[in-house]
Amino acid sequence: MRLWSLHPSVLDRQGLVACWREALLAQAVLLGRTRGYTRHPQLERFQAHPEPAAAIASYLSTLHQESLSRGYRFDAGRIADAVPREESGLMQIEVTTGQLEFEWKHLQAKLAERSPQLHAGASAPEQPVPVHPLFRPVPGAVEAWERP
Repeated sequence: MRLWSLHPSVLDRQGLVACWREALLAQAVLLGRTRGYTRHPQLERFQAHPEPAAAIASYLSTLHQESLSRGYRFDAGRIADAVPREESGLMQIEVTTGQLEFEWKHLQAKLAERSPQLHAGASAPEQPVPVHPLFRPVPGAVEAWERP
């Protein structure tokens, strides 16, 4: 399971589809709809969120928006209705800059294999690595839950 901290716009087709499917599985775990994967390290940051269901719904919504921008038909009806309790919106999840760099390099290796044309145009961003809007970058090393 890979729930990218990177913005879904940097994922190739395979990465976006896989992330959607894995995030749906994560949603099922967080809602108690499945027994498997309950201790998966990628879920730790969602489980630690004060509103896990709303956090994964927000994550999935961003993936859905990216799918629409590419002309895909991801089913938004599969995203559970989970509205944040506070009017100010959903609290972001912190992600370390080391984690973002790790994920960027991991993605580049995957793109080099399966989408070389995309890899050629996305090797090293001059701007900071694009981050999924659910996450807020903070200085630090690779996250403790990451299993390199």
